[in-house]
Amino acid sequence: MSTDTAGREAATPSADEDGSTAAAAGATGTAGAAGLDERLRRWRLVLGGDTADGTGHELTGRDAAMDGALTALYEKGDSSRRGRDRSAGLGASAPSVARWLGDVRTYFPASVVQVMQRDAIDRLGLSTLLLEPEMLEAVEADVHLVGTLLSLNKAMPQTTRETARAVVRKVVEDLEQRLATRTRATLNGALDRSARIHRPRHRDIDWNRTIAANLKHYLPEYRTVVPERLIGYGRASRSVRKEVVLCIDQSGSMAASLVYASVFGAVLASMRSLATRLVVFDTAVVDLTDQLDDPVDVLFGTRLGGGTDINRALAYCQSRITRPTETVVVLISDLYEGGIREEMLKRVAAMKASGVEFVALLALSDEGAPAYDRDHAAALAALGAPAFACTPDLFPEVMAAAIEKRALPIPETA
Repeated sequence: MSTDTAGREAATPSADEDGSTAAAAGATGTAGAAGLDERLRRWRLVLGGDTADGTGHELTGRDAAMDGALTALYEKGDSSRRGRDRSAGLGASAPSVARWLGDVRTYFPASVVQVMQRDAIDRLGLSTLLLEPEMLEAVEADVHLVGTLLSLNKAMPQTTRETARAVVRKVVEDLEQRLATRTRATLNGALDRSARIHRPRHRDIDWNRTIAANLKHYLPEYRTVVPERLIGYGRASRSVRKEVVLCIDQSGSMAASLVYASVFGAVLASMRSLATRLVVFDTAVVDLTDQLDDPVDVLFGTRLGGGTDINRALAYCQSRITRPTETVVVLISDLYEGGIREEMLKRVAAMKASGVEFVALLALSDEGAPAYDRDHAAALAALGAPAFACTPDLFPEVMAAAIEKRALPIPETA
């Protein structure tokens, strides 16, 4: 399957998404001719081409308009295939792109619009058009668009900057609404459980630890353990603070991870039981902790692209640790090290030996692990710090496990 066809297939909505007659046909139980016609329709949208590519299905009305929008993106420059002007590609002008964006928002659901926008930026080089306020107001905002805007930040004219900030703020606020409540609840529970007491009330007894601590008092004749020493969950005082250091690679491939990490950084910073530091790096290191109250400021304080010096970043983080046994360091990087590899690994080993909980995430996004340095990942795993990709939904559980000093919930596909 060609890349054009694959792109069309990914962008073509299902029958349920575009409101076609297939859903009605299924509901009435008449799957025969209607079902076949729907399959031919979808194959025609996927394959493209005036000759219907052997499907024998002619597109009309809304389907023809959808096909035109797909053709403009996935068959750019092949004007011989269509008689309509817009089917010859998006061109390099803002008006034609704006019309196309209006079309895709009309004919496709938001999730598909986001896929097509990303493909348009990647395939047709439309990044520079995002420097125009009118274009930014027309696009469907998502994490990937934020990453693109951040990469254009330094080239962005002042007239566009405020519009870009508004787009980024909308995405950030949506993410905070989705992630904040569960993150706070999960980590507050972990902080409470990490405060152990030895005269607990019955409801606060940690039975697993109590049994483990009293195994020497096992009575075989009664087949039971006599718990002479109870261990319970405390309630973490608000003055008891764990320290969290988020150390984020700002190379271009980590854009989505940077967005999510900034949001999580703001959420963690809002918790009085945690002292949170956020550090971004390429070949230089920037501490953005004083901007954590507004993740949008954090994001616009970053500089996507450039080289990578993990060793230098970890050296900075290590120098800021004052209570190693109460500190969690989270490195978010694809591990392509441009600095001194041996020094980087020595720093990780030294931090772990001092009691620091070290977490290495290859990505913090919904897209799985990117390309990453497998040798460095294996070396970290040998030090007891396995590197794995983490989704935003899993991140609170990973942090809770690190705070409680228990095994991390590593996905099976990691």
